[in-house]
Amino acid sequence: MLAPRWRDRLARRLPRWAAEAVAVPAAAQVAVTPVLVLMSGQIAPVAIPANLLAGPAVAPATLLGFTAALVAPLHMGAAQLLARPAGLATGWIVGVAERAADLPLAVLPWPGGLAGLAALLVAAPLAVLALRHRWSRRMVTAAAVGALLAVVVAGSVVLRRSSGDWLLVACDVGQGDALLVAAGPGRAVVVDTGSDPVLMDRCLRSRGIRQVPLVVLTHPHFDHVGGLEGVFRGRSVGAVVVTPRDVAERESVRLSTDLTRRGIAEWTARPGTRWRFGPSELTVLAPWGETPPSGGGEGTTINNASVVLHVRWASGTALLSGDVETEAQAELLRRGLPRADILKVPHHGSARYDPGFLAATGARAALISVGAGNDYGHPAPSTVTGLLTLGMRVYRTDLSGALTVVARGTGLAVIRER
Repeated sequence: MLAPRWRDRLARRLPRWAAEAVAVPAAAQVAVTPVLVLMSGQIAPVAIPANLLAGPAVAPATLLGFTAALVAPLHMGAAQLLARPAGLATGWIVGVAERAADLPLAVLPWPGGLAGLAALLVAAPLAVLALRHRWSRRMVTAAAVGALLAVVVAGSVVLRRSSGDWLLVACDVGQGDALLVAAGPGRAVVVDTGSDPVLMDRCLRSRGIRQVPLVVLTHPHFDHVGGLEGVFRGRSVGAVVVTPRDVAERESVRLSTDLTRRGIAEWTARPGTRWRFGPSELTVLAPWGETPPSGGGEGTTINNASVVLHVRWASGTALLSGDVETEAQAELLRRGLPRADILKVPHHGSARYDPGFLAATGARAALISVGAGNDYGHPAPSTVTGLLTLGMRVYRTDLSGALTVVARGTGLAVIRER
């Protein structure tokens, strides 16, 4: 038990400490909110409580990490001992950020650009005036609690119902691509398969897919074709579309042998080819008959030979761009690129991108299929910044799990798995 004198002193000081603790992250959020509005058209009210929770871990993570870096050249064992608590502190910061980002109303939509900034300058003083009086604070609190309950209770039901009528799914398969395009009840077109058959099969089972009328393998890199076995598990497959064989002869021959053994038809992608499956119309945009544009080596050449698809639904469109890099993106732009509401970002958000290509898509949402903690640095910060600058909302499978595109009103919406 605290002595009465100390208890009274603590009671007097605690409100001031609490106010100071809140004031710092609140001031920081006020400073960055105009930048967020200009770049991405959003407001993040969850940032203040998230910073309060993460703040105590910042100093230990910084000091211990810096000390470990200094000690490492002298004694690696001691550096490792210092790095462990630094890692725990860093893990706490990352965990708080991830959990906060998934909370209801964590990010609120707001008009972007100068119009959004002007609206913010008008709304902020009005909010301050409204919160000055006790009765208005109570009204604002009651409205916020009501909105939160509506999102948590009713919103989750709406999302579950709408996710049942999905149009596109970016599966969570780690560092790789695996997409499902709706083709009717129990049916889907598979575009790439990731590298793990188990994860590919799991994504298909989660959507109740029993028939795959078409598989499109954008290019023969393992993180796009390694999970093909998972597609065949208990499902009928109509045909497999591949990039021209002369791009990667050895990998293509191995794939063709496997398809022949299974009795599956193999088709080569040709620009202008079009299929219609259920609600989805798919059109091949690339690659072209001639040798694909080259760049930084054989891997880049194969990436640039990716099958690029434009998908159309009644409520919107999507561009599925495989792993095309700067050279192929510029060629697509030169030949005429159809606009899309949803962009599957090329090559897991690699830094090798053409800003003109991203801008020409006109997309409002960007899906990045990427594995957590991958060795390639994907997605590159410059790419994410470029997408945000263009006004796109960025969704990542490493942070949000599987991403589901659904029809919402007259447009499209993206639902995150977690």
